[in-house]
Amino acid sequence: MGLISAPVTATPLLDGVTGPKDLRTMDSETLVRLAGELRAETIRIVSRTGGHLGSSLGVIELTLAIHAIFDTPHDKLIWDVSHQCYPHKILTGRRERMLGLRKKDGPSGFTRRAESPYDPFGAAHSSTSISAGLGFAMARELGGDPGDVVCVIGDGAMSAGMAFEAINNAGALGKRIFVILNDNAMSISPSTGAFATYLAELGARPGEERSFFAQMGFAYHGPVDGHDLPGLLESLRSLREEATGPVLLHAITRKGAGYDAAETSADKYHGVAKFDVETGQQAKAAATAPSYTKVFAGALVKEAEKDSRIIAITAAMEAGTGVDIFRRHFPNRAFDVGIAEQHAVTFAAGLAAGGMKPFCAIYSTFLQRGYDQIVHDVALQGLPVRFAIDRAGLVGADGPTHAGAFDVGYLANLPGFTVMAASDEAELVNMVATAAAHDSGPIAFRYPRGEGTGVAMPETGVPLPIGKGRVVAAGGTVALLSFGGRLGECLMARQMLATHGIPVTVADARFAKPLDTGLLEELYETHELLVTIEEGASGGFAALVLGHLAGRGLLDGHLGSRCALRTMTLPDRFIAQASPEEMYEDAGLSAHHIALLVRDVLAARSVVPLAARQLNGRHVRRVQVAE
Repeated sequence: MGLISAPVTATPLLDGVTGPKDLRTMDSETLVRLAGELRAETIRIVSRTGGHLGSSLGVIELTLAIHAIFDTPHDKLIWDVSHQCYPHKILTGRRERMLGLRKKDGPSGFTRRAESPYDPFGAAHSSTSISAGLGFAMARELGGDPGDVVCVIGDGAMSAGMAFEAINNAGALGKRIFVILNDNAMSISPSTGAFATYLAELGARPGEERSFFAQMGFAYHGPVDGHDLPGLLESLRSLREEATGPVLLHAITRKGAGYDAAETSADKYHGVAKFDVETGQQAKAAATAPSYTKVFAGALVKEAEKDSRIIAITAAMEAGTGVDIFRRHFPNRAFDVGIAEQHAVTFAAGLAAGGMKPFCAIYSTFLQRGYDQIVHDVALQGLPVRFAIDRAGLVGADGPTHAGAFDVGYLANLPGFTVMAASDEAELVNMVATAAAHDSGPIAFRYPRGEGTGVAMPETGVPLPIGKGRVVAAGGTVALLSFGGRLGECLMARQMLATHGIPVTVADARFAKPLDTGLLEELYETHELLVTIEEGASGGFAALVLGHLAGRGLLDGHLGSRCALRTMTLPDRFIAQASPEEMYEDAGLSAHHIALLVRDVLAARSVVPLAARQLNGRHVRRVQVAE
């Protein structure tokens, strides 16, 4: 493959680029030199910020060629997933802001409509580009925004059904649209499935006229060398001049191209921390506790050693979910189905119906993509599929597109579903055991991104009683009922409130469905104030609590004669990227927010904290702490 990768330190050509229009004045030789500078600048930036490096290095030449030939932003350039968009952002007026990449108030790590006119369609999830691009093309045909449409989609993204649905529709409509298949034989991990094998074979047959894409109504061109910039310029110029209908250009690229440390890495530096450019050494802080992902994987391996029916399934996220660890122990019981969450869920349903115990390990944000299958194929049939939901809550640098905010609401409203949330890594181990033992219907457990809390870990998991929470710390006036990973913040708030003479009970709900109604009613009836805290959107745990209390008539009566009740959820807006701590601060879910809410409510009720206080004809008493 053609590629200039000699070390570059100065960037005189790039320094003179104010936007893509400048590229259209450069000859092929100058653009090749610019490619070296753009690659060096991308490496320099990501070495200081961390982020998605490998995918961005793989499209340096493609990015330059597209912007040089097409009239962006008049012509629409849509990046699938868009984690490869860093070179695009550098060229489109955002270079000076890139050291703030993926940080609070900085550029997003993905394309974002609100950020630039050069980002006509936002992305971060996979396989949406052709559908969106076809929408732009039809809008043009119907009198909307003019201009050509170029969609860049990776071979990994072609494993999703949505991409095929769009190709099917585009081929039938026959409208002019350009699809560039960025084929590097990878998504995050190496691409899987029969279509990946087909693309590899197609890439070895230049000039193939009867490709799948041709049969679907596309003019197929390729394969071409995706790092041969002069060749790309020639191909795109010719296609732009001659195309009358849908076109697919098959470009063979290398993830991490031009940077040895990336090219020799197993994941091609897909997602990296800050690193030293010379050595490629990443600056990762020493872990103080195991990650929730590794805890899940280890617990699942232990359960699988006892039960040969346990299966692990993921959707192109083996390393991200820990299924890679499971695969090393049980290679015949681990399945990476590609970027195909709908299929993953129904595949798991079939396994469950066939007598197996499938664990479907998918990030919260990606599980949304398989919701109809969860409803129709799992819940409606009462099949015992186990959903291991990683990245619950706010996730930091990847921002709102990857937040795990909605799964409690969209799962707990389904009949027969059991929904749990781990407050720490020891609880997660027990929830894996609970799910393994649960055969009476679908069950889900959610857990955050990142390190655990450092609690003592059980040797093996112990199944939890279904629908039973626990009291972690006993108090008197106020009860904090936490669901999930905010338990630590509740305990910190308890300490803050103790300095003001306010005794606080802290409880861990463990289950959103079925609710521990006995614990809930006891907390409500024996405290002046009950506050629920969760790292999810409204309509989740708090809504279930309110629904139960209202149904029991416990919310009736005069305000002064009953326990006050407040709920703390994620606000009704998408929270921009920042560190997880900054995002929870923005969301108002940190310890000091909890303490402030409690003090404000008690002050408004003119409550004087006492060890015992008359309430609804009963005395406040201390609830017992769970052992």
